[in-house]
Amino acid sequence: MDAVSYTAQWMAAARYLESQREDALFVDPLAKDLAAPRGFELIDRYEGGGLLPFISIRTRFLDDAIKDVLAEGGIQQVVLIAAGMDTRAFRLDWPEGTQVFEVDHALLIAEKRRRLDALGAEPRTDRREVSADLTKEWMPDLEAAGFDRTRPTLWVAEALTFFLTEEQAAGLLQLLASASAPGSHLAFDILGRALLRSPFSKRWLDTLAADGTPWIFGTDEPEEFLTANGWKTTDLREPGQPGAGEGRWPYEVQSRDRRGANRLWLIRAEIATA
Repeated sequence: MDAVSYTAQWMAAARYLESQREDALFVDPLAKDLAAPRGFELIDRYEGGGLLPFISIRTRFLDDAIKDVLAEGGIQQVVLIAAGMDTRAFRLDWPEGTQVFEVDHALLIAEKRRRLDALGAEPRTDRREVSADLTKEWMPDLEAAGFDRTRPTLWVAEALTFFLTEEQAAGLLQLLASASAPGSHLAFDILGRALLRSPFSKRWLDTLAADGTPWIFGTDEPEEFLTANGWKTTDLREPGQPGAGEGRWPYEVQSRDRRGANRLWLIRAEIATA
């Protein structure tokens, strides 16, 4: 498996460790088996910088975003972009009739399927695998799996924009907007630009880069970035704030007007209307 696939194992290992806590923000019973063979090794390799608590906080934030958006009614198709070893189709409660599309490259999807089948795991909703190369045109693959662009969609892009250039991240949001019917929503995360230049994060950023998975893109103006690419921000939080791991983030939440602070943005948005 390539470097991106090992990143998926690392995320699974982090979710397993969170699941063992008495105060767990979520429980992922499949995570341990999806973390092999390198997930726990990478946990040790990437230690520091608040990465583990951030993964846990982000997972819960996106879990809550999915539940809240679907509870409002009107959306019955959810697309997990670069789904990796995500198990939300198996561990969340889904409204009847919800379709969940998991998009990732073919080798990772096949390996994930093999492991889930060996565990006897059964999804709690209509789960559809979409093998696609996200560096190329992948929307036709999604539509071939049953995606309907005339119906409202919830897009979830967890830990994806970090690995893109600014142009690619903007292109992704524009692509999603172009395939979104009125009433569509987006839930995802973005790095702050200052974090990519901070001495605080240099060691593990260098390690990520050495492993072939560098973090590239960040912005200190997330609302403006979304607006420029077809989306309206409806909820913007940072780790440690209410609704985003309050009490679990090991660092002080910085005032928004403090320039140059290291930031990790957790975002919900809706498709902009003319």
